[in-house]
Amino acid sequence: MKANFLQLNSSKTEAILVGTPHQIRSSTITSITLPGVNIHLSPSVTNLGVKMDPHLTFEAHIKHLCKTSFFHLKNIAKLRPSLTLPDAEKLVHAFISSRLDYCNALLIGIPSKNIQQLQYIQNCAARILMRVRKFQHITPIFKTLHWLPVQFRIEYKVSLLSHQCLHGSAPPYLKELTPPPTPPHVISGPDNHISSSKKEPS
Repeated sequence: MKANFLQLNSSKTEAILVGTPHQIRSSTITSITLPGVNIHLSPSVTNLGVKMDPHLTFEAHIKHLCKTSFFHLKNIAKLRPSLTLPDAEKLVHAFISSRLDYCNALLIGIPSKNIQQLQYIQNCAARILMRVRKFQHITPIFKTLHWLPVQFRIEYKVSLLSHQCLHGSAPPYLKELTPPPTPPHVISGPDNHISSSKKEPS
């Protein structure tokens, strides 16, 4: 920041200590000290709209996501009888799917109970969109809509980002974390002799 003539705005800066429960409890760090600024640790911080906790369970983020999504689903449900299916689907993607997919690669590996909360949002969105009853089986509805469940959407996003790092135009700081795999070494010996010569016809 000094090299670029920038000054830290302490009123807009948050700090968090990330680790296992044991590491957090045993740590003596209570603040981060920078030149002229002392920033106390927070139990939760927000970065680009994502709420992070010290154990990276993203429970606060998911709780906020559920609250916001169900608020919009309630309004969409009121409008659904007067909307065509394509128009209703646009609303669902704009207010629900976009939130479920935003930065969802961060959610890889979180507890299944947290994933299930997000899945419940998607289930409700599909039922409102297709105007079916609450307890109707959801899998056929997803197949009709060509929707992937939440867990698969997360795994797809991680796979896509990994492919971009290895073969695409990902930022350099990501490419450095994912070096291309080296091909396995072929060891020739008496038991696994490799020959490229062709046998002459008799």
